[in-house]
Amino acid sequence: GTLKAKDFKKRCLQATITQDNTYGSEDCLYLNIWVPQGKKEVSRNLPVMIWIYGGAFLMGSGQGANVLKNYLYDGEEIATRGNVIVVTFNYRVGPLGFLSTGDANLPGVLASWDPPCAILGLDRGLHMEDALPPPQSLMGSPTCPSVSLQTLTPYNKGLIRRAISQSGVALTPWAIQKNPLFWAKQIAKKVGCPLDDTARMAKCMKVTDPRALTLAYKMPLAGMEYPMLHYLGFVPVVDGDFIPDDPINLFANAADIDYIAGTNNMDGHIFASIDMPAINKDKQTVTGEDFFKLVSGLTFAKGPRGANATFDLYTAPWAEDSSQEAKKKTVVDFETDVLFLMPTKMAVAQHRANAKSARTYTYLFSHPSRMPVYPKWVGADHADDLQYVFGKPFATPLGYRAQDRTVSQTMIAYWTNFARTGDPNQGHSAVPTQWEPYTQENGNYLEINKKMDGQSMKQHLRSSYLQYWTQTYQALPTVNEDGLPRCPSDNSEGNPVPPSDDS
Repeated sequence: GTLKAKDFKKRCLQATITQDNTYGSEDCLYLNIWVPQGKKEVSRNLPVMIWIYGGAFLMGSGQGANVLKNYLYDGEEIATRGNVIVVTFNYRVGPLGFLSTGDANLPGVLASWDPPCAILGLDRGLHMEDALPPPQSLMGSPTCPSVSLQTLTPYNKGLIRRAISQSGVALTPWAIQKNPLFWAKQIAKKVGCPLDDTARMAKCMKVTDPRALTLAYKMPLAGMEYPMLHYLGFVPVVDGDFIPDDPINLFANAADIDYIAGTNNMDGHIFASIDMPAINKDKQTVTGEDFFKLVSGLTFAKGPRGANATFDLYTAPWAEDSSQEAKKKTVVDFETDVLFLMPTKMAVAQHRANAKSARTYTYLFSHPSRMPVYPKWVGADHADDLQYVFGKPFATPLGYRAQDRTVSQTMIAYWTNFARTGDPNQGHSAVPTQWEPYTQENGNYLEINKKMDGQSMKQHLRSSYLQYWTQTYQALPTVNEDGLPRCPSDNSEGNPVPPSDDS
């Protein structure tokens, strides 16, 4: 029969925002498909853009957050304005998607298989109708290195022609879990499964109530001893199969995939707000001691020498400007660099170095945040770009300004042109200025905001900081191979603190 697909299916089972209950379902692996509206029939050769949502592998859904059924990941505006097909889908998250014993008993990449299965299912369905070409482009949401990982696995060769990573790549410091057994034991302890034998542990957890497994992990959002990223326990692992090696060694698999990767200019703000809440409060101050503790928490791998060298680099401008605004911006710049910008720059360089037929582009999104509770100096925060990619200024015009519609039109044009031709400048939509490809020599990047012109193409973003992280910092002796804190035990709230291999 015919399904009237007017309602979204339930998201995959996950904890609520308060982490004291669950919502969603295990029956969740569904796709949502939008075609251009206002046409009597759909063209047979439209590009297909597949969206993978973010949420730190812990939360999220193919439809995204919503207010009064106004869903963030509604693909209608992109589909119609860019004349493309837009697909979103659910994948498993949290323990149900990424629980791993670090061995064959529970390899831990269940959810990593969901995107290629969705692509294959879509491919077969479209070919059965003999109407559409294979899917062309993956788009990836903030806090989600999934798109990058999907281009690097050998299993997706030939399935993906193009990919766009928005604020998240496989080289981000939390994208791969290096000590999955520690986190598996935390779950096993909470649900009463054996701890001393991974085969028995896995067998027990497979028959445990999935809601109990989901609620056995809680992400602490206050009172953390270490920076937030160390508490992201359930993320992909190098399983020797789907992810056969450290991602840095897998870029040859993406040699024929055209690639765009970029970040927001203050991507780290939301994480800095959790790690150091004072940055958003006018009457609270940030001290050198506060910042040094944060730096130490993100440079465990290199020990005190790494912390001191990094602290000196980032605080050097304080000699000229020691205002609180300058210091708070430094905190945000540091977290943006560590969590987003520098890994993205490294991934883009690796893609370019390995590319054969593929093209490489990179961008910086700098249209300021519209959050009224933030200080005026805050730029584009993490996930601020999504509303523009999905055309919200057009779908809900009363909530936006004319400049926001300009930014949205620009992003939809570049993104859908790229999906169509592999060149963001050429396709169905006019663009405000030429976006030149990236090479390691020119360091080209496009700055995306409300005023786009010939001056928007820039080069070598924060190159001295990139040189520090890729050369000076890397040359320091490693004192902790996994880069994680050295004291794995439970804190007073019952949340695990980060593990180490010598635990």
